[in-house]
Amino acid sequence: MTNSVFRDKVIIITGASSGIGQELAYQLAAQGAWLSLAARNAERLKTVSAECQARGGKSIAIPTDVSEQTQCAALIQQTVENYQRIDLLVNNAGITMWANFEDLTDLGMLEQIMRTNYFGSVYCTHYALPYLKQTQGQIVGISSLTGKTGVPTRSGYAASKHAMAGFFDSLRIEIAPYGVSVTMVYPDFVATEVRARAFGADGQLLGESPVREKEVMPVERCVQLILKAMVQRRRELVMSLRGQVGQWIKLIAPGLVDRIALHAIEKGR
Repeated sequence: MTNSVFRDKVIIITGASSGIGQELAYQLAAQGAWLSLAARNAERLKTVSAECQARGGKSIAIPTDVSEQTQCAALIQQTVENYQRIDLLVNNAGITMWANFEDLTDLGMLEQIMRTNYFGSVYCTHYALPYLKQTQGQIVGISSLTGKTGVPTRSGYAASKHAMAGFFDSLRIEIAPYGVSVTMVYPDFVATEVRARAFGADGQLLGESPVREKEVMPVERCVQLILKAMVQRRRELVMSLRGQVGQWIKLIAPGLVDRIALHAIEKGR
């Protein structure tokens, strides 16, 4: 992949203030992309945007809560006002949970997870689609391996990622005649801050990650794989070997996949 692949491409990234979104912004900026960065944390977003400019890209920061439809519409409108077009939309914003369903004392978190992970992607895609059709652009959905198979302690999160997968699989067929492609990404555990901000059973943030972050995929490597899939306009990317093998095992021995999922959660990696 050359440094010119994404040069001057107008790319919207949601959830860009940390984790995968932040690293995507940095690596794309180094390739000369024109970035529109969205996240709820305005201060962190501003810092990321400034770093992207320092790395050689253009960047604007648009504080956005993707669970709010009007804010998603404003994100798209402001991007077009600044850059006059959209080439790629990366639906990356997401929140998660870490608790068994029976232990939940705040069911409202499930709705919040669905509104951010699923509806946030739907809203942004709806408003960006007319512009993506003009450029024969690309939509990228950053899902999770839980979007392929259920995982204990992540029931609401898995539901939102399954919904996201179903939506984009359907949309892919609808928009193919316009030359717009859809790439779905299914990472395994990646070393980010997302699990420290996961909801616990009481609806409060955990504050620290239950995963052995130093023993899972580095975010830099994760983003390198995502960018390669974007260049190739791949249909989907299942990122880990156990995720790839698990899809085949699930066809013949689904109970074994359940046990593997449980073991992964118990070990935290």
